[in-house]
Amino acid sequence: MQSLAVASKHKGVTYFLRRYGLRYVVMILAFLFFLFPIYWIFSMSVKRPSEYFHNPPVWFPRSLDFDHFQSLVRNRSIDALVNSLVIAGGATILAMIIGCPAAYSMARFKTGGRNFAFWVLSQRMLPPIAIAFPVFLLFRTLKWVDTYHGLILLYAAFNTPYVIWMMRGYFRDVPVEVEESALVDGASVFRVFWSIALPLSAAGLIATTVFTFIFSWNEFLFAVILTRSKVVTLPVKMSGFFGSESTFWGAAGALSVIASAPIFVLSLLVQKYLTRGLTLGAIK
Repeated sequence: MQSLAVASKHKGVTYFLRRYGLRYVVMILAFLFFLFPIYWIFSMSVKRPSEYFHNPPVWFPRSLDFDHFQSLVRNRSIDALVNSLVIAGGATILAMIIGCPAAYSMARFKTGGRNFAFWVLSQRMLPPIAIAFPVFLLFRTLKWVDTYHGLILLYAAFNTPYVIWMMRGYFRDVPVEVEESALVDGASVFRVFWSIALPLSAAGLIATTVFTFIFSWNEFLFAVILTRSKVVTLPVKMSGFFGSESTFWGAAGALSVIASAPIFVLSLLVQKYLTRGLTLGAIK
């Protein structure tokens, strides 16, 4: 009897490994594949210069050296973090303030007709390089080069079509009967939008806000053309560490860690809403 029980247990383990083993192996390999670049960037930020090009590669730093982070503070490169937060945050808030009412108007009142929403989205598909030169001339005439408000307005203009397209889909998913009941009870259109449509679209609202912030955070082309020294953003500051004669690997790794931190924290804080918002968007 004992030998039969052992054989049955062995058979069960073999069945589990055959059924689920390959799945877990693939998951672990995928996890390591996507995690390795993040680990390597962090390791570069805490390695000593002698370990950068060591052969064989130094997979684990012999000691943690945080001098690169301290040098970013000493030479004020960390100011780029503040600039990116101000510009990306301001552009996101402005794009959401403009885009949400516009999206609600298109979803409920068919503003602009059936094809207007796609025309708005097509503005987001415009290659930025195609308008870089006229934008630079305009900004130079208005004296907006190297200013916060210039980049905030430009980023908001580029991201508002994305906000309209995304939020239009979420507003269309809100039951019309609920809004009609509120209108019958005497609520104004703005009150229905503010108190009913927006709360019921909270998941989509958060997902759209996060992605708009990420788009503004990562933007490089306009930032490198329209900034000089006062409002240099993180992507532009990062490019300065890769010169034609030398590359500052440690400083670049440290700034990469600092640049990634706000996005990681933001994604973790709104992970639940982000997943739900993306799922709703995929269903539509």
